[in-house]
Amino acid sequence: MRVSTLTAADVVAYRALMLEAYEQAPDAFTTTSAEREAEPESWWIKRIGSTDGLTTSFGAWKADSLVGTVALEYSAKPKTRHSALVLGMYVQPHERGQSIGLALLNAAIAAASARPEILSLNLTLTDGNIPALRLYRSAGFIEWGTQPQAIRTESGLKGKVHMSLSLSRADAAA
Repeated sequence: MRVSTLTAADVVAYRALMLEAYEQAPDAFTTTSAEREAEPESWWIKRIGSTDGLTTSFGAWKADSLVGTVALEYSAKPKTRHSALVLGMYVQPHERGQSIGLALLNAAIAAASARPEILSLNLTLTDGNIPALRLYRSAGFIEWGTQPQAIRTESGLKGKVHMSLSLSRADAAA
């Protein structure tokens, strides 16, 4: 298994994996498969981003198969430029339990840490998603609140748990 930064050349595999994610784990996302299926390839390429843009996506590969992904979204706004959002985390069900999710998270944390202006990472997960909660806690994220009734799922309204990871910076006061 290898983790790498995704590029526009990976768009077909990335789109297929994310559409699978929306189908397999609909409660984990605020977007539906139907919404994303309608997006043109240009939207997916923008979502993949680049290492120096406002979005960077990472993929976990086994041989030539993309089996997991996570993305970082950076803010362009001066007052929020110091934090990034972790989103789109997904590992195929048959690949779980092999530390792929942690490897993806570690790649995202390393990429964010390489940007001196980034002081924290934020994410949300659907309340009740215990495996995701354990994963994020193992990477150092801490919970700081839950937004009740944040999403409507087939099983009813569910909250979104908010978590953050503070990145160590010697120059954080600057």
